[in-house]
Amino acid sequence: MTDHDRAAARREIADALSKALDRRHEVLDAIVEADDRAAAVQAISALLDTSPKGGEAVMTISFDQLTRDSRRKIADELEDLNKQLTFTLGERPASSGESLALRTFSADGDRDLFVARTSDVGATGDGSGAPAGNIDDELNAALRRVSNEDAVWFVAEEGGDKVGMVFGELVGGEVNVRVWIHPDHRHRGFGTAALRRCRSEMAAYFPAVPMVVRAPGATPK
Repeated sequence: MTDHDRAAARREIADALSKALDRRHEVLDAIVEADDRAAAVQAISALLDTSPKGGEAVMTISFDQLTRDSRRKIADELEDLNKQLTFTLGERPASSGESLALRTFSADGDRDLFVARTSDVGATGDGSGAPAGNIDDELNAALRRVSNEDAVWFVAEEGGDKVGMVFGELVGGEVNVRVWIHPDHRHRGFGTAALRRCRSEMAAYFPAVPMVVRAPGATPK
């Protein structure tokens, strides 16, 4: 996880805790009225307009976090994190990654998406930075690298919509990872979500190989 991701995840939790402490009576009512823990987390998430991760954090609040001193520390941390990060979960709801899914790229079914990516970026799909070549040649080369276990490509989907791609290329003992989000779906947090989601997928395809985010996959021409 990058420092940016850690800060974003921590801010999400700190924000949920801050809201919960301000609305502690409502939170307690929601917990008392819930049938079980899962229902309580769901009720808290809805009450505070936070993610399930934030709801879980609220459920684990300890009594020492209820003191004025602890509440001040949480507020100070949230203020500091807000200065570090340029967007909130509300502004980019997809960044939590709760509903984003990754699946392996299909040369036939996802050709249109790769064409859109190539038109947007203007570079070959292998991450070398060379000018884009013939689409079919690029796809055939990618399939060979995947077959040789030197690469893996994913399609990022949200609610059935293809929102982008994640590229993993094995180079020099490292997996170079690039994320490209379709222009129609940018500035909503999908890039952050895709990066989070791809870690476990890359680890499954390339066990014990370091993953390095070399550069964004979308550098418009």
